[in-house]
Amino acid sequence: MAAAISHSEDEPTCPICLGLFNVPRQLPCAHTFCQSCLQSYITSKAIEHEKTRCIECPVCRKTAGHFTQNKPTSEWAFSFPVDTVIQCIIPTKSKVDRVCDACTAEGSSVTATGFCVVCEEAMCDDCVKFHRKQKMSKAHSILTMEELLNNPQNVMKFAEGFTCLDHKDDLKLFCNNHKIACCGICYFESHNTCSKVIKLELELPALLRETKTSEIIEELKKLQTHLKTFIDVKESNIKELESQVNGMTDQIRGVRTKINTALDELEMKVKTEGKRIHKEAAIRTQEENHQCLSLIHAIRNSQLLCETVHKYGIDIQKFLTAEKIKSQLPLYYSQVREKYERTDMLTMQVKFTPLFESIISLSSSNIGNLVTMNGSTLSISGLRKPTKECQVEKVEIFDVNISGNSNSNTPWYTCITILPRDSVMLVDNINSHCILLNNSHQVVTTYKLTGQPCDICVVGDEEVAVSVYNQKNIQILSVKDDVISPVRTITTKYNCSGIAAAGKGEMVVVGDCGNDKYCWSLIKDGREVSNSDQFDSSSGYLKYIALNNSKTRVYVTVSNTNSLLCFNMDGQKQYTYSPDNLKGPRGVAVDRDDNIYVVGCHSHNIHQLSPEGCILQVITTGVPQNPQAISFYNSTDTFIITNYSEKTKLHIYQLK
Repeated sequence: MAAAISHSEDEPTCPICLGLFNVPRQLPCAHTFCQSCLQSYITSKAIEHEKTRCIECPVCRKTAGHFTQNKPTSEWAFSFPVDTVIQCIIPTKSKVDRVCDACTAEGSSVTATGFCVVCEEAMCDDCVKFHRKQKMSKAHSILTMEELLNNPQNVMKFAEGFTCLDHKDDLKLFCNNHKIACCGICYFESHNTCSKVIKLELELPALLRETKTSEIIEELKKLQTHLKTFIDVKESNIKELESQVNGMTDQIRGVRTKINTALDELEMKVKTEGKRIHKEAAIRTQEENHQCLSLIHAIRNSQLLCETVHKYGIDIQKFLTAEKIKSQLPLYYSQVREKYERTDMLTMQVKFTPLFESIISLSSSNIGNLVTMNGSTLSISGLRKPTKECQVEKVEIFDVNISGNSNSNTPWYTCITILPRDSVMLVDNINSHCILLNNSHQVVTTYKLTGQPCDICVVGDEEVAVSVYNQKNIQILSVKDDVISPVRTITTKYNCSGIAAAGKGEMVVVGDCGNDKYCWSLIKDGREVSNSDQFDSSSGYLKYIALNNSKTRVYVTVSNTNSLLCFNMDGQKQYTYSPDNLKGPRGVAVDRDDNIYVVGCHSHNIHQLSPEGCILQVITTGVPQNPQAISFYNSTDTFIITNYSEKTKLHIYQLK
């Protein structure tokens, strides 16, 4: 493993073998691998899944291509294009002799002395002479290996721009809706209905200014640092495990005089089991660290590619390369976060039974056992900018107006929720409708509810729960294959307004207790199992509710008192947030860092709070008049709000 990372930081390397690239092939997701490594990976996966005719990227797991039955797996790797930029960087960055590509194909290894920038091949002296004699290639520009090595500017000389991998046509357009470059054929096939398609030739200078390549490079460096830290900590944990095993044997020797025979057995068990666990943990750690190294190499390749193109490429190369790599950053962050959040630290210790002195004559299993425990997950603070430093930008506005229904009144979208596949569901309080939108925010279907709906939340992969205020019940609906259908009804003790998911099949709801008193309840298995203390409010005001990610805290907005209340799951109030610039709070949501977002309907703002209720910032820019409900897209920094003034409009924002 040490040898795998001994290359210079300036050398792009394959994420599979961790060595210098040999015939780099690029997948549609923009990750690049050695041709032989990619083919070996494809072959192994084809053996595991004989009926599968597609391949996933080894780094990001995105589907990279589908293949017909008549194409053998041994040819799949050749179907992917050569990464021309990486191919050109290799001879300039590598400190080893490069061999002639043509001679290598014939089975011999001859040192290369030249590089054809048109054919993108390294050639020996004989091949250079032959190349210059051929009618089709005599006009090609051939650089010496020294020219490439000493002058990286030559890397970009031959590449005028980029071509579409699917249609082999120039990339002349850029779709801002999907953040992807496209050729003319791509436009007519997939983007002719998009509203923000621009010509690269006209907008390139402005786009380059917005791309901020240097910031992307810094983010890539930051990701590598976190992954290297992960590797260091895991290897340190393995050494600590070994130390703990040795320490346990010493602990056992300390009481050997009283239970010598039994402790001999226990010591042997500890040594055997401890070393077995240590060995298994070391193997798992080596696998995990190899995955991290693969990801580091992929990220470093993106960094080197971005740096080289930004420094020596032409404008279109700079922009398209930066945009391509920018699209990879969310996935890189997600994979690094997954490493930290899903990896447990192991510890071991011996636990003796309380009466071990009285069981000297018994077997070791009666004295104690080796216990393996999972420790806390690694901290990942600093992976992303702190929320208080993030800027909030409005992304888009969508108009959701159900046409063709002349009997409907103007809708009032009192709540909104995001389903697992990023489709959106709205509740129209005025017309008693549930409205399902696809991930492009187009109306798919509607469903007429009984009673006056107030709030909605997702309670399963294909189920939502709707609180119905004037009927003292919660209606559970199935959302499957773009069809909304009733499942069951849960009767509640009070009229309910706000509702939020508290786990699979569980939810919390705000109930009207009467006499201007409200409380919230936990509903489990279709019945209320606990309640909070009652708090003052006034009838006629909607109450919204949300939970933190660990489901240990409940947040409730109270409009008439202009406040946010925080409770623990036992129903005890933790704090109240009630500043002067928060008027008529309605929707409340929590981001993936547990920060709280409170919508001020009458103050026309959004308050961003820390988990402890400390103000981080008050968002006013771009916030519409009378914002109403708020919901975050799953595991992202994007949220969506409704508003009372522009009743049919949805506003989408992004934390930057």
